[in-house]
Amino acid sequence: MSQPTEVIDGRRARGDVTRQTVARAAAKAATVEGLDSITVGGLAATTGVSKSGILTVFGTREAIQVAAVAEARRLYQEWVVSPAWSLPAGAERLASLIEHWVVYTRADVFPGGCFVAATSVEYGHRSGPVAESVRRLKREWLDLLEADLEVAGSKSPADDAFRIDSYLCMGNTRWQLYGDPSELDRAGRLALELINAGRD
Repeated sequence: MSQPTEVIDGRRARGDVTRQTVARAAAKAATVEGLDSITVGGLAATTGVSKSGILTVFGTREAIQVAAVAEARRLYQEWVVSPAWSLPAGAERLASLIEHWVVYTRADVFPGGCFVAATSVEYGHRSGPVAESVRRLKREWLDLLEADLEVAGSKSPADDAFRIDSYLCMGNTRWQLYGDPSELDRAGRLALELINAGRD
């Protein structure tokens, strides 16, 4: 006999809550300690979800790491990309993306600052689902910058995207290193100057 629909739906809903809670905790931990540092025991202690409950939902530690990247991407979309998306493609949208990146990073969405900046180096020269997830997230961001830079009239969208990404990554690094949030403002200002220079 099949179980009542409401029982199945209730279990699914609880599983979804567990999935997001654990993925969010894993993503936060990754910005400070690295994705490789994530453990089921550590997440159980942080979230209050039992080890068996976590493994029932995810199955493996690798699946948790991949889910952490997916949750970080969702938050990046929410904080940085979506607020700028209704603006015209090109310089106007780029400026909004940069401004919202500064807001997102200053807001301590992740304790280690920008997830993309914090995790990109860790998975260099690696293969596998986690490394591919990190690479896709970084590539997606660079592709977005390049597309809008091209519309904005950049003579070398890939080079300018590299420069903008470099400013933001260094701003995040210096903020984490020195605890001075003005480093984020500096990174945003330099990135905006690059965008505005392309208008001249």
